[in-house]
Parts: sequence; C-alpha cells; structure tokens
Amino acid sequence: MQASDWDDVRRIYVEGIATGNATMETSAPEWETWDAAHRKDCRLVAREATRGGEILGWAALSPVSERCAYGGVAEVSVYVAAAARGQGVGRTLLAELVRASEEAGIWTLQAGIFPENLTSIAIHHRCGFRTVGVREKLGKLGGAWRDVALLERRSARV
Repeated sequence: MQASDWDDVRRIYVEGIATGNATMETSAPEWETWDAAHRKDCRLVAREATRGGEILGWAALSPVSERCAYGGVAEVSVYVAAAARGQGVGRTLLAELVRASEEAGIWTLQAGIFPENLTSIAIHHRCGFRTVGVREKLGKLGGAWRDVALLERRSARV
C-alpha cells in the first residue's frame, strides 16, 4: 500500500464502516492520521488483475502498545470492497498479512471482530487465529453497546 492508494483504501474503509459490523469507527480519517497509526512494513492492497489494477481490498497492522515488551504484537485490519466480497479477497489478504508479519518479526497477531461478523471470524480461523473470548459491551456504536470477539494468532516461526 502506498499513499497514492489512499483514496481507494479510504473508500473501501468507508464501505466497511457503513455495514455497521466492521469497526467502532464512524468515519475514516485523513491519510496522515491513518498512516501514523499503522506499521509501515505490513500494509497490503489486493488489485484486480484484469481491470487496470483496481483495488479490491486492503490489510494492515497497527501496534497494540508502544511498550517494548509488546513490540511483536500487532492488531489486524482487513477490509474488502463491497463488490469484491465473497471472492476470497479477504482470506488472501489475511494469509499474506500473516506471512508479512512473520517476516517483520511479529509473534502475535490479534483481531477484534464483532461476533455478528461471522464471515470475518471464519476467515481468521482459517488463517490460524483462535477465538480467545468475547469482550462484552466494549463500546457503543450508534448508541448501542457492542460486544467484540478477541481473536489471536501466535506465530510458530517467530
């Protein structure tokens, strides 16, 4: 992912926000804010091979803490364009993100997913994540309390 991809990445992020089951966020930030919050080495986009390289989805990691002890722990974000859902884009992105994270020395990946987002949970399980538990009423979205399933993947390589 490059800064020049941001318009498409942001559009896909906004599509995810609109589902009400992807994030607690209600709007997408500007590039500078997003860029500062995510690791520079594990950012991916999936491009359509036959339509001029249209971006179909993206994945990135953000640090969970600035403390040195957690330097190898990162949180996963994966978003797929509405028109590309159900085509394996999310699983491909997550599998590649796992590979890239291990190359970057990440030993634990975590994901917070709304329990209603069964597709995302299934994709994470297929990529080696396990459900640790459900954090009840973790935050409010649209005035309603939302639970968040916590998933993690521990690398066997790092």
